[in-house]
Amino acid sequence: MLTQLQQAVGPWITFLAPLAALAAATMVRRAHTRSNEPQPWIDAALATLMLLPLAVLVAWPGVLTPARAAVAAGLSVALLAHDPRDLPQTEVALKILWVLIAAFALSWAGDALLALASGSARPREQWPALALALDPYSLWSAALSLSLLVGLVLLGGAPFHFWPGDLFHGARAHLAPFVAATLQIAGAAWLLYHLQGIEAFPGAAALVRSLLTLAASVALAGGAATLGYQSRPERRVGALVSLQGGLMMASLAAVPSRPPFEAHGGLAAWGGHLLLAATGASLLSRFLPASGAVSDRAAVLFRRHPWTGAAGGYALLSLAGAPGTPGMHLWLDVARTLADHRHPGLLFGLALAWLAAFGVAANEIRRAFGAPDGSPPPGRAVPRSLRAAFWAACGSLIVLLWAWRGPR
Repeated sequence: MLTQLQQAVGPWITFLAPLAALAAATMVRRAHTRSNEPQPWIDAALATLMLLPLAVLVAWPGVLTPARAAVAAGLSVALLAHDPRDLPQTEVALKILWVLIAAFALSWAGDALLALASGSARPREQWPALALALDPYSLWSAALSLSLLVGLVLLGGAPFHFWPGDLFHGARAHLAPFVAATLQIAGAAWLLYHLQGIEAFPGAAALVRSLLTLAASVALAGGAATLGYQSRPERRVGALVSLQGGLMMASLAAVPSRPPFEAHGGLAAWGGHLLLAATGASLLSRFLPASGAVSDRAAVLFRRHPWTGAAGGYALLSLAGAPGTPGMHLWLDVARTLADHRHPGLLFGLALAWLAAFGVAANEIRRAFGAPDGSPPPGRAVPRSLRAAFWAACGSLIVLLWAWRGPR
């Protein structure tokens, strides 16, 4: 009976995450309303309406062709830069914009070279033509490498992990998760589009495996190495988000021709979990101390509303793939894929990245709870809308965990 219910609910799970994240964003925006905004709920609703196109892309990533991925990236940058009063957010938009312009230019040049070498602009038609070996290896191999570049940049793995950290540090809490999820889904969709039918050309498939293995190794190792050295809690959340891009690269490195996470709902499920976990973790990071000793008292949220703080901690742990969270299923899915296709080096790197992510997330929660000092809790409560946003993210993640626990 339970299994039948899970199977019936499964197709609707992909809509749950964007809807819950939109609700949480509305409540966060309401709590962060400026004093000169006379209608806070109307302003919050309008801000959420601007996020609706990004939520649609998270729910339906299949609509993302390369051209639409570029439009989605441009829309994300425009949303970051729309408010001239928010200088840190505008600075983040400019940083992301310049690197995306260069990446898209190089990838479009690679696409043009592939079309020139194969006589077709469609990937499924390019690989049989290139398999005839009428063009030099150096031409199509360089073109293929360039064509995949923007996908790797958008996924945000090292050495491009600077933009998730800057995004979560500089952008507002209700906006950063949507932009990060949209850009990373656009990157995954870009790679999947360019890898369609690549098994028809074994030489290109072998080159792509080598490129993605190298990219995934750098993303996982670099992300794990720099995670503990981030200066702010918001930047540590951004580093955890960049590791999600490393997961996608590792899965594609093992099986370039198969969409990752099919057992859990595919790209939409991965993006939905990323959006929910990043929403809760981003909001939690605003309450965490930048640095703290073991003897320091707890953060205000955890002293006044410890259960709400625990709900935010669950989202952070899910982003790190901790046991008992839906994020654990995604990390295990990649680990099984790597083990089945005999990638011991990447599997070892994945294990190290997981240990680093779990350790940092657990330490953040430990510092948030602090040490009891006998002092009374603060008199001023955290706004109800912020507490409701924590519970919306946490509750939706628990529903995801329940839906993914069925037999696969």
